[in-house]
Amino acid sequence: MTTGCLLAVLGCLSLAAGAHGYFITVDAHAEECFFEKVTAGTKLGLAFEVAEGGFLDIDIKIYNPEGKTIHEGERESNGRYTFPASMDGVYTYCFSNKMSTMTPKIVMFTMEVGDDTKSEHHAPNAEEGEQAGGNKMEDMIKELSAALSGVKHEQDYMEVRERIHRSINDNTNSRVVMWSVFEALVLVAMTIGQVYYLKQFFEVRRVV
Repeated sequence: MTTGCLLAVLGCLSLAAGAHGYFITVDAHAEECFFEKVTAGTKLGLAFEVAEGGFLDIDIKIYNPEGKTIHEGERESNGRYTFPASMDGVYTYCFSNKMSTMTPKIVMFTMEVGDDTKSEHHAPNAEEGEQAGGNKMEDMIKELSAALSGVKHEQDYMEVRERIHRSINDNTNSRVVMWSVFEALVLVAMTIGQVYYLKQFFEVRRVV
């Protein structure tokens, strides 16, 4: 039991170390690209959310080391893609806001680098039973880690959205207060002006 717990902790730590989260601003008519160098068989993952800007949409492309497109999406608000690396080299993730004329987009995304699938389940015959149990535990840890990563990503997104909405509400409230003060000043000025006009209208002038 102690060995299993230690294996679970080490597995979670190793998987957590392979995840990188970012916040970026993609200007209008601009494109931002990120790179990940891995070996063939490595599991790659990308999860993203458009947190602010326009209609909350962005174009995304994923390229392999040869420059061929693995995935392409247009005007997507969020997504999650997982795939094994087909060859050694640098894989490229690009977020494009070229369709926007003037509105920048804020994108939150996570790049995950998993294990090499080719190196899994290679155990000596004498230890098949013990290794099978260990592999099953590792698979459960990986599934749990993926689920936790998804939950954390959603929590980060909701935190960003809550902060944005709070900022919008504070800004709107400030404008309402300023407009109310302006209206009060205008009302006072009009009242003083009317009183002065009526006073001049009813004033009796003496002719000498």
